[in-house]
Amino acid sequence: MRPAVVLALAPACCLALLGVAPVPDPVPLPARMADTGGGGQLITAEAPDTAATAGTVSWWDLRDGQWVRAGTAPARFGANGLVEGATRSQGTNTTPTGLYDLPFAFGTEPAPAGAGVTYRPVRESSWWCQDNDSAAYNRWTDPLPDDCRAARSEHLVDYRTQYAYALVVGFNYDRPVRGRGAGIFLHVDGAGATAGCVSVPEDAMRRILTWARPDERPHIAIGTASGATAVTRY
Repeated sequence: MRPAVVLALAPACCLALLGVAPVPDPVPLPARMADTGGGGQLITAEAPDTAATAGTVSWWDLRDGQWVRAGTAPARFGANGLVEGATRSQGTNTTPTGLYDLPFAFGTEPAPAGAGVTYRPVRESSWWCQDNDSAAYNRWTDPLPDDCRAARSEHLVDYRTQYAYALVVGFNYDRPVRGRGAGIFLHVDGAGATAGCVSVPEDAMRRILTWARPDERPHIAIGTASGATAVTRY
């Protein structure tokens, strides 16, 4: 009987040996994307689906041809979820999906020590123009120009918590389309979902600002885990 027992155990031993073999790491999210902006740094903001108001923000470095995660944090999105950036409408409280550059940072607090990005301090005179009839539509203005109505703009200093630290997301920025939306940022969490921005805890925002380097051309990809607005499509 002993030989039979040995024969029966042999396959199990082989399987056990196979079981301890290292499992390959999953392919990093940026490596599965259609485009990462061509730089050496990337932020991904991923929600489970378009109805979600919460998800995950991760920031990545390209090292020797491999994407390595530098950090991660819980994220919040628009109160009405996410929508394809190319078809978004202003005032819908939706976060636009897509791949965007990050023109500059700003804040009601001084830039974190070691921050390498261009950083504008928010003053009493600082506004973000969201007036579709203004020549300054979807632009930082300081002071507010005569053709931009205050009632249709954001007085940045009024949001000391959310805009303690913020990065401008280049959505509808280079050639603004009227009515598509203005003032989309990556910023500090407020009390709940956003009006269309992406938000993270304050500590994460500080870490992102000290991590980002303009010479690495960082971008942000916003999207869902799957479907037509999947992060991997951008």
